[in-house]
Amino acid sequence: MKQPTPEYHVTLNGRDLTTKIAPRLISLSLDESRSDDADTLMLSLDDSDGILAIPKRGDVLRLSLGWSDTGVVDKGSFTVNEIEHAGSPDTLTLQARSASMTKDLGERREASWHGETLGAIVRKIAGRHSLKPAIGEALAKILIDHIDQTHESDMSFLTRLSKRYDAVMNVKDSNLLFMPIGHGTTASGKTLASIELTRASGDHHRYHVSERENYAGVRAHYHATGRAKRKSVVVGGENNHSIKVLPETYATEAEARAAATAELNRTQRSQATMSYTLALGRPDLYPEIPVYLSGFNKPEIDNESWLAKKVRHELSDGGYTTALELETRDDPTSDRHRSNFRKGGK
Repeated sequence: MKQPTPEYHVTLNGRDLTTKIAPRLISLSLDESRSDDADTLMLSLDDSDGILAIPKRGDVLRLSLGWSDTGVVDKGSFTVNEIEHAGSPDTLTLQARSASMTKDLGERREASWHGETLGAIVRKIAGRHSLKPAIGEALAKILIDHIDQTHESDMSFLTRLSKRYDAVMNVKDSNLLFMPIGHGTTASGKTLASIELTRASGDHHRYHVSERENYAGVRAHYHATGRAKRKSVVVGGENNHSIKVLPETYATEAEARAAATAELNRTQRSQATMSYTLALGRPDLYPEIPVYLSGFNKPEIDNESWLAKKVRHELSDGGYTTALELETRDDPTSDRHRSNFRKGGK
């Protein structure tokens, strides 16, 4: 029986280059992230005969990736931003970033937002850049009393808002995504179904637990209406020895509480991480997809609910692999985790 082989399609400015580059392909990698970092495509080609034309910055690559027996998955379009020709032997290497990450998103602006909902702010910025917004319903309703965008790009401003409210903010293929972390949504707003992976599916893993930011709670300050002094709100435990204090002072108690909640969620997720490389690549895996693992014979791994933070696809002579960076969806320092550890995982 014939084994399936990796399959890919690459276009440049709409022109199919797959057949032309196939015998020249040294490596192809795609890094996908849920953060404000643009997805990055790297393409390295053999140019030992010197006949490859060098593309221009601003040219648009489009990639589909998959297998011969199941077909390919469209991974989006990418704008060439770095080009390198080196030798000998001569190689041509292209780096391209998510096509919707335009220069305008990085231009610094001056703006003050008063009494706007988070949804209204995201939609206005999306409209300014001809992007289609996909906003979580609960996030969209949040009222922001006042916030300044001072000498700050729209991209930086949206990133700041996403961190304040523990949201995914991503721009890809003319979509602007602003969703709660863990919501499991693609950049186009499509819901991602959870997946189950076994240890037999991969050839390398690394599980890591850290108490680097093991806080019982987070404190945030805000301006009390009609009072000169600041007030504060604490989310989580009240243990003074393990309280993280946010440096910013917020306009209202509600904004302070939201920021403290977001920070506590972030620190808890980052305490346990798992890196896992699949021997056979999965083009259907994206950041934010919920993941369940089995076969590791460790309750801390097998009984956990995981969330994909980053996904890396690599294609070369060695085959097609997918590497996942996962983080826990609950608190790995909970009694359940500690009791499992004391029992030796039995």
